[in-house]
Amino acid sequence: MQQKSVHLETIVEGMKSIQTAISTALEDLDGRGRFNSDHWVRPSGGGGCSKIMLEGDLIAKGGVNFSHVHGPMPERIANGLGLTPGVEFHATGVSIVLHAKNPFVPIIHMNVRYFQTSGGKHWFGGGIDATPIYIQKGEAVSFHQLLKSVCDRFPSHSYLKYKTWADRYFYLKHREETRGIGGIFFDHLAADDEPTKQMNWEFVQEVAAAFVPAYESLAQPNRLKAYGERELEWQALRRSRYVEFNLLWDKGTRFGLDSDGRTESILMSMPPEAKWVYNHNPLPDSPEADTLLHLKPTDWLGLETKHGLEKAYPTRN
Repeated sequence: MQQKSVHLETIVEGMKSIQTAISTALEDLDGRGRFNSDHWVRPSGGGGCSKIMLEGDLIAKGGVNFSHVHGPMPERIANGLGLTPGVEFHATGVSIVLHAKNPFVPIIHMNVRYFQTSGGKHWFGGGIDATPIYIQKGEAVSFHQLLKSVCDRFPSHSYLKYKTWADRYFYLKHREETRGIGGIFFDHLAADDEPTKQMNWEFVQEVAAAFVPAYESLAQPNRLKAYGERELEWQALRRSRYVEFNLLWDKGTRFGLDSDGRTESILMSMPPEAKWVYNHNPLPDSPEADTLLHLKPTDWLGLETKHGLEKAYPTRN
């Protein structure tokens, strides 16, 4: 059988389909909320569509964003990627962040993306990770098992590698804690041949297809749990850490701003409310204190210990 070529146009249309499928499924899951579409144009080339939900039954604020930007490579990005400034580039992808109303439902993030230059370089990247306000071990294990099942369908895509990559990437170095329970993260998946490129594209689509089931597994058991002011206070504090990561460390945020992307769409990941309390410390032996104890790279499936791998403990340096 002849191998199909994976052209840029195919990937762009595929990303649009991913946005449509996920936003439709999330509306069904929420039950009340609906996404409003906000189309935008990038003056330097390209544009996108931001789908935003506010005040749903489950989702307090959520965004499912598609973008396809292109044009001459900005110098700041070229220097960071080791490429020639001014070379033509295309970048397309879907980025999702959901903030729930109920403090027992985790924040969840997904990104799938593709990048290519006129010089022939290309790669895929992406991942899914979860940031519970209250970490529950059983749910973390199930979440990671689902992501592992996606990776296991592709022999060249290692769950252990991508899980460790996520542990290192989604880390707040200035606070020496993980953003949440991690997930998988991968970048610069390039290919020298068409079959490998096709496989990488199929893997990215499978990761995207796993997003709604992954979120549903975390949201449905928790969305109706009772909560009060204490839980909302903790939710606002943990959301502030999410803000800190996205503004200080997230490369996607930096790429969007450096490429003159649309600021409102880039910052849709910000929660509807967050709070900073000076030197806040939860009560000893409280559920909040227990969550802090788990904000470190964790071998949720027992595989890293089995294979004798080092834990991914980043440092401030």
